Parts: sequence; structure tokens; C-alpha cells
Amino acid sequence: MTETPAPPRTSPLNDRHEALGASFTDFGGWNMPVRYTSDLAEHRAVREAAGLFDISHMAEFRVEGESASGFLDYVLAGRLSTMKIGKAKYSLVLAESGGIVDDVIVYRLGEQSFLVISNAGNRDAVASAFDLAQRTWVPAPATEVPEPVEGTGTLAVEDVTDHYALIALQGPEARGILSSTPGVEITGTALDELGYYAWTEGTFDGAPLFVARTGYTGEDGYELMIPTAHAAALWDAALAAGADRGLVPCGLAARDTLRLEAGMPLYGHELSRDIVPAQAGLGRVVAVDKEAFVGKDGLSSGPADAPVLVGLVSEGRRAGRAGYAVLHGDDTVGEITSGALSPTLGHPVAMAFVAPAASAIGTELSIDVRGTRIPATVTALPFYRRNA
Repeated sequence: MTETPAPPRTSPLNDRHEALGASFTDFGGWNMPVRYTSDLAEHRAVREAAGLFDISHMAEFRVEGESASGFLDYVLAGRLSTMKIGKAKYSLVLAESGGIVDDVIVYRLGEQSFLVISNAGNRDAVASAFDLAQRTWVPAPATEVPEPVEGTGTLAVEDVTDHYALIALQGPEARGILSSTPGVEITGTALDELGYYAWTEGTFDGAPLFVARTGYTGEDGYELMIPTAHAAALWDAALAAGADRGLVPCGLAARDTLRLEAGMPLYGHELSRDIVPAQAGLGRVVAVDKEAFVGKDGLSSGPADAPVLVGLVSEGRRAGRAGYAVLHGDDTVGEITSGALSPTLGHPVAMAFVAPAASAIGTELSIDVRGTRIPATVTALPFYRRNA
């Protein structure tokens, strides 16, 4: 008998989205707003002013205890043990084959305390990877008696997703809006002193507020983590504070075109278990000199002619979409993974995996757009970079 699939989960902000007239879509098992008004208007608001996104579908894990940093060095591709407290770092969870299980952001909360945020659809896969790694990881022997550290006496990995909501405030007006949001008090590093890929502490109406200067849009901004019971009030307060600064609520459609322009990969499109980091241009994320980490042996086993990720730009209005073929002359040399008519640049852009021989910047290719060949040129990523 076929099992009935579970209905998609709803965000703690679902009532707010419905009241704002949002259209919804199933994303990673969550019923999330895809747009409120128009994709183009929401996209432009983020580039020119600010947008407010519900990203509560993301998954959060706390990793704490003795040698938590050593454990993360083993289970993730990067070197997390050298991070400074208060900083964030992009990293990858790899399969033993070297393929990508998920891409994550890691925040160092304390000497042996970390927060790992993963993609919604990979929550179970990341939890399984952490569980397996705990059973296979062999901590390095201590060379001296360690100083006492915060956290439990033994390594603990806890999925805290259901306890928190995540809200992203992105755009050039983000700092001013957050600074003026009623009820928000920054108790750690001040916003005007907070560096990119760093976090600070705060409160909202007395509730703990985690403020990270990170994002997925190519603009400056913040990602705010707050206990679920306070999420709706924070959402309302931020919208009110930004009402005269151009702030609008934004859905997943705008988030997708924003991240595409910024050349940021999306799991299931540019990243998968069939793709190793170097193919996706993420070789720099991997600390290959680490003695041991999950996936290290598999990284060197792939074929030399494996396709690599490139950016493509073309003229006109017809954009290549995921799955469309990429051609070099009469030969199919690759496939589009993400593509759209860029709202900011005014012409089509795409990311694609193509054969290495066709990947040099400036190479003239074409995209099969429903039977019509559209000329496209290989270009460097990202397509868009904000002014500092």
C-alpha cells in the first residue's frame, strides 16, 4: 500500500504570509511564500532598498562539548577549528564519495560551541551525516590538559530547528531598518562594527536574538534567529520600521533570481551528491591538507573530464532554464542548472555544467531554448556584485 506523503510544514510566520496575500509553494517539505506581489518588484526592492524574507525552513544544529571543533573538522570539508568566536564560515557536508550532501554556514558561538545552518530539504541528510560521523570519528589525543570549556563534557549534536524562526533582512537599507526596529537591542558587537560573515547578540522584547551579517542575495544584510514564539512580532516590527525605507516582504522567487545574479549555488541545481566541490568552483572551501575528513578519499576518484560549473550570458529576452541543453557547434557539451532573465542586468543569465574544453571564459556556446538556439558566452561568476 502506498503511503500518503506528509503535508508540507508551515512556518511560524504562516499567518502573516496569508494576511499579506502571499502565493505559496512546497519547498523542501515546507509551505513557503513564493511571492507577495510581483517577482520583479520584490527583486528590485532588495537591490535598491530592502526585502524581508522568511527563511524558517532552514535547519539549525548546535554542536557543543569537548573537541566540537575537531569533530566539525572531520565531518565538514573546511577547517572550522581555526575560526574565531563571533565569526561565520561557509562549508560543505560531503559523502564518502566526495559528492556534496549539503552546503552549510557555521557560526562559532564559543570555544567549543557552534551553530550549523543547513538547507531545509537536507535536514535529515545532514543529521544522518552528523550521526554517522560521531560513530566513525576518532578524536586526536590531547597533548596537554585542556582548559575547561563551555558545553557538555562529551560531544553533543542537537537539532534545534523547531525551536527557532529565521528571518532575513537584505538590502542597502537593512542596517538602518534593523537599527530602528522597535524592541531590538544589540547587546554584543554594534551593527556598524560588525564585519561580513560575523554575528552578534541582541534581544527583541527581552527574547534572545541572534544577528548574523550573512545572506543569500548578493546584498548586505542580516539573518535573524529568534525563538518561534517571538517571530511574528519581530516580523511585524521590522516591516513597520522599514515602511518609509522601501522595505517589502519577499518570497522565494525573488530570492532565487537574487542568488542567481550573485552566482550562489542552490542545492539540487548546482550542488548534489553527484558533484564534487571542485566541479562547482568550491575547491577553495575544502581544506585538503587536513589529515582526515569525511569524503577526502573520494575527492580524487572522479574523472578528469568531469563537467564544471560556468556562468553564461546571452542577449535578448529568452532565458535558458534548468535542464536546457548547452551546445558547442553541433555537440551537446552541458546542461543549464539555473537560468533567468536578470532583473538587475536586463539580459538572460544562467549557470551550467559544461565539458572542461568548453569552459574557458569567452567561449561562444548556445542554449537550446525549446528548439531555438540562443547564443551564449561563458563569463566569470558572479554576474552581479554590489558596491562596497
